[in-house]
Amino acid sequence: MSLPLIFIVGPTCIGKSSFAINLAKKIGGEIINADSMQVYKNLNILTARPTAEDYKEIPHHLYGYVEGAERYNVANWCNDISNILKKNKDKKIYSIIVGGSGMYIDKFINGLVDIPSIPESIKKESEKFILENGMDQFIKEIKAIDSESLINISNTDVNRLRRVWEVYNFTNIKLSNWLKNKNKNYLLNQKYKLLLFTPDRKEIYVKVNRRFVEMINNGGLEEVKKLNSLNLDKSLPIMRAHGVPEITSYLEKIVSLEDCIAKGQQVTRNYVKRQLTWWRSTSLRIYDSFDKFPEEIDLNSLKFT
Repeated sequence: MSLPLIFIVGPTCIGKSSFAINLAKKIGGEIINADSMQVYKNLNILTARPTAEDYKEIPHHLYGYVEGAERYNVANWCNDISNILKKNKDKKIYSIIVGGSGMYIDKFINGLVDIPSIPESIKKESEKFILENGMDQFIKEIKAIDSESLINISNTDVNRLRRVWEVYNFTNIKLSNWLKNKNKNYLLNQKYKLLLFTPDRKEIYVKVNRRFVEMINNGGLEEVKKLNSLNLDKSLPIMRAHGVPEITSYLEKIVSLEDCIAKGQQVTRNYVKRQLTWWRSTSLRIYDSFDKFPEEIDLNSLKFT
């Protein structure tokens, strides 16, 4: 009998990683990253990646292995994790998948539309269009080519709006039509158990505020300074990671350190709020849900067989 996959999910800064390590020790498992920013080599401190000690205790996969210059995406991750899961399945080892990137987990479980990869040149064209014409004109352009895709996208969701434009301009097929195609499935005949943690939001905010200060004090400024020295395209995902734009503004003497910290804390709190909303409204099948922090849960009370 094959072992079920175990997903440890919920918002950032609640202690999912520590919980996963303790669980892996107990049941004999390996940990796999499902956080879209923890994949990047260039961000260790700001993404709160596991420590060297953590790696020694339990095997970890898909952490810090992608160059910041790469525009890594959910399709890349689905392919990468599939390879690891196959190896663990053959070795009869539990795979413990940890993260807060709900879209990654949703697409892996429910399948992903196999849209061709959009080249960097097209992405730069969409960015140039917005810079030269503004968002209002950009939205009018999208409405003319694929109004159906606009129905469920906010006018402030720049990334998803750009996606609609880019897919059409590269493939000459509307994104809404692509989405009607059959999904590429990754989780065929594989059982899984998803553990969702949604602690009190205000308590998470306290942890977020404290952790951002710790990141600043433990090398976060130098980490962003090194990242900026690479002169990467500002539209790359890594350049929009929480803390990077805020610390960059401080390094460029645009804001004070105090304002940098306050803004960094705020954008992370906003992210927590969005994550909680997403996870509480997800249609994914939840095996067990907790309104507590992972550290408050007794591992002996969990059953996976």
